[in-house]
Amino acid sequence: MANIRQLDKRRKSVRNIRKITRTMELIATARFKKAMDRAAAATDYTKRITQIVQDLGKSGTDVSHPLLEAHETVKAVDMLVLTANRGLCGGYNGSVVRAATQRRQEIREQADAGQTLASGKRGISALRFAGIPLEKTYTEFEDQPSFDAVAKIADELITRYITGQVDRVDVAYTRFVSSSRQIAVVETLLPFAGIEVPAKDASKDAASGAGSKVEGSSIRDDYEFLPSAGAILEEVVPASFRARLFKCFLDAAVSEQIARMVAMKSATENAGDLIKSLSRTFNRARQSKITQEIMEIIGGVEALG
Repeated sequence: MANIRQLDKRRKSVRNIRKITRTMELIATARFKKAMDRAAAATDYTKRITQIVQDLGKSGTDVSHPLLEAHETVKAVDMLVLTANRGLCGGYNGSVVRAATQRRQEIREQADAGQTLASGKRGISALRFAGIPLEKTYTEFEDQPSFDAVAKIADELITRYITGQVDRVDVAYTRFVSSSRQIAVVETLLPFAGIEVPAKDASKDAASGAGSKVEGSSIRDDYEFLPSAGAILEEVVPASFRARLFKCFLDAAVSEQIARMVAMKSATENAGDLIKSLSRTFNRARQSKITQEIMEIIGGVEALG
């Protein structure tokens, strides 16, 4: 029969673990709500400014922007991998790292890998363990990433693309679809040639009096540029890229908190089941010991009689 003292000690340890996992679940839930509010607030802005860039690129004007033009040959590809600084979030970090390493292998078969940048201590450790060299690492991003910090990374990537040091920029992160669905993806942010934006509602445009031509998609062709189309593109296109990259960081933050919330909830439930099992074993062992002691007392009394 198992030792009663060891069973009681193990049961107390599991109870302490359950308190920790329950607390972490509550913290992740609170952080998830805040992160989701930020991501939801940025979604509409990101979609709208991306739609404007797409419309301007197809408006028939003679001006263009380097970020809208795809390079003739893809010789170097930069990749930014977004993971978490901490673990205990299920397969969140592992799925992103797997997607990034798979895309990196595909890139190496066609072009140079370029620079690999990683955000999050877990991703940094995993990529280094896999033998992937990292040019830059970032560990300052938590559940509330700063737009200014993300904008600095975006400006560096923009400079590398415009100067021809890199021909494409990919970002590996976990896309937030809903509270029950998050997908690890590798998305191409530069060039903007691959932008996919949901078509605007033509009925809303008609109701607002906006003139538009619909040929497969709602693309406005009545833009008036003040002071000039080139000046507007010079500001709007980089701003759109910064917004899209910031949205990737926000999605990653929301998905991380959801993954941790689910993992800690599962751990709490498993700890509860283990406590019940240990309690049953403990009670049986204690009852067996009590029965044995009673039998010894009865045997001693009979021997004395």
